[in-house]
Amino acid sequence: MNLLTVALQAQGGGDYSFIIMMVAIFAIMYFFMIRPQNKKQKEIQKFRKGLEVGQSVITAGGIYGKIKEIEDNAVIVEVAPSVKIKIDKNSIYPDAQAQAGR
Repeated sequence: MNLLTVALQAQGGGDYSFIIMMVAIFAIMYFFMIRPQNKKQKEIQKFRKGLEVGQSVITAGGIYGKIKEIEDNAVIVEVAPSVKIKIDKNSIYPDAQAQAGR
């Protein structure tokens, strides 16, 4: 009977270690994947709220340009002299090259 009790206790202890291991894996995923992604999304939202006329930007499609007008949900971007396109605000990102040149 003593051997059976030891086996049951060992199995129950294994369940707790499995739960602890799963919590540890979730914590690692949170700190290395989810948290940095949320932080980056907040930075992009802050950038989009602070858009200014004349600012260099890049679109989600990779088009570089300067902001000429800002509307409620769209931005007019000049991509070449006298060539303007209307783009949704959610497709605008900061131009890293223009920021590095400052």
